[in-house]
Amino acid sequence: MSQVKIFDTTLRDGEQALPASLSAREKLQIALTLERLGVDIIEAGFPVSSPGDFASVQQIAQQLKTSIPCGLSRAVAADIDACGQALQVAERFRIHTFIATSDIHVNAKLRKSQDDVVEMAVAAIKHAKQYTNDVEFSCEDAGRTHIDYLCRMVESAITAGATTVNIPDTVGYTIPSEFGGIIQTLFNRVPNIDKATISVHCHNDLGLAVANSLSAVEHGARQVECTINGIGERAGNCSLEEIVMALKTRYALLGLDTNIDTQEITRASRLVSQLCNMPVQANKAIVGANAFSHSSGIHQDGVLKAQNTYEIMTPESVGLNKNTLNMTSRSGRHVIKHRLHELGYQDSDYDLDTLYASFLRLADKKGQVFDYDLEALLFFDQQRQEHAQYELEYLHANAGRNIIPSATVTLNVGGEPVTESATGNGPVDAAFNAIIKVLGHDQVEIVDFKLDSKGEGADALAQVSVVAEYNQRRFHGIGLATDIVESGVKALIHVLNNTYLADQIDEQKQQVKIKGV
Repeated sequence: MSQVKIFDTTLRDGEQALPASLSAREKLQIALTLERLGVDIIEAGFPVSSPGDFASVQQIAQQLKTSIPCGLSRAVAADIDACGQALQVAERFRIHTFIATSDIHVNAKLRKSQDDVVEMAVAAIKHAKQYTNDVEFSCEDAGRTHIDYLCRMVESAITAGATTVNIPDTVGYTIPSEFGGIIQTLFNRVPNIDKATISVHCHNDLGLAVANSLSAVEHGARQVECTINGIGERAGNCSLEEIVMALKTRYALLGLDTNIDTQEITRASRLVSQLCNMPVQANKAIVGANAFSHSSGIHQDGVLKAQNTYEIMTPESVGLNKNTLNMTSRSGRHVIKHRLHELGYQDSDYDLDTLYASFLRLADKKGQVFDYDLEALLFFDQQRQEHAQYELEYLHANAGRNIIPSATVTLNVGGEPVTESATGNGPVDAAFNAIIKVLGHDQVEIVDFKLDSKGEGADALAQVSVVAEYNQRRFHGIGLATDIVESGVKALIHVLNNTYLADQIDEQKQQVKIKGV
């Protein structure tokens, strides 16, 4: 088999490590982006963990057309039932159940015997088979599991009906030769291993997740579990873009391929980075800002003469397009539509009228609009909330040397304009204080504020990301404007609309509970 399946767990392993949870809409947006990228299996969440996660997994399962939706479960009947119920809206789906197998986990965490753990695994797989024939089983902490016991567990899992068996390096402990050796031993010693796909899920605690995954693939694994930008628990997971481009770039050596449309990689990376509030480091392989930059004079001279002197892949191969300068307020809708098409966006990705109106406002301020501006507007347009409880109508901020910063803000609250003024340590703080006065309470606490430039020059769009705590939960908001204060205010309003929606959902659940009683 020359095909390696890509199992993406951005929405499960990646999402659980974020500073603030994603909304159902954001999760769906990522899932559809992953499907467009060509991901084979999308682990949409952990349905039993919360009603919100259950609903999100169900929504994603309903929307996916080509990728297989998957839900995670412990080796517990209730977890498996939650997966089956959430996913049964899809024509085909996968249940992924797991249990720990290393001595340290079995003895210290599970406090069971090895025989008991095998029985629990077998029972879980058989229970999952009642919902679907596509059952994946994971031996948690396989990297530190005694090889004899690991062989026994893999054989038992396949006999019980698991069609995919995952060998995770859960704590990122192994090195490539060691991990590849584990996979090779399994293929040599497990008699029924040909009846299942062997998968790997490597963590990056020692920076070896991609290397370990590649070693496993070289020794027979045919599914790699990974995340966009490598996000996930602790130091993260195997990076999807790195493993995919390693296989593509070294195809002549490895003879292995994936279904991934690599020209969608950059877009997927940027979307996940934005929604998850997880910036990508500049020197990150494949998708970092410097991934295709050359500073050395010798390197620059070589690339100018022959691109492959210092580039083993092209920027275009991962969907990184060069900026153009031809968009102004005189550009018509057809120009914007054509440019978006060149950047790889489809008509269904945006509302042209709404986007064009935003484009004209920006073009009037900046004069020239660049590709990165257009993509930033598109992303922000996708995040606009329908029927928002809070909308910005007016903002005036005043600050300067020897002046006490002040701000006046008018919010449309449920259809009624409310105006408040306040002072603060700076114009952003003053505007935030005014908004808090509009709310009439101070239950929203700002725990993180990040400012990012979405472009180049002094007139670049400013993006503010805010994480706020409300009712012991964290919410993430994004604002975009040429003015930093306005961008910050929009980000806070985004948070407030998310908190309002959460309150509405909680209220509905309470009413259902009361009716049930």
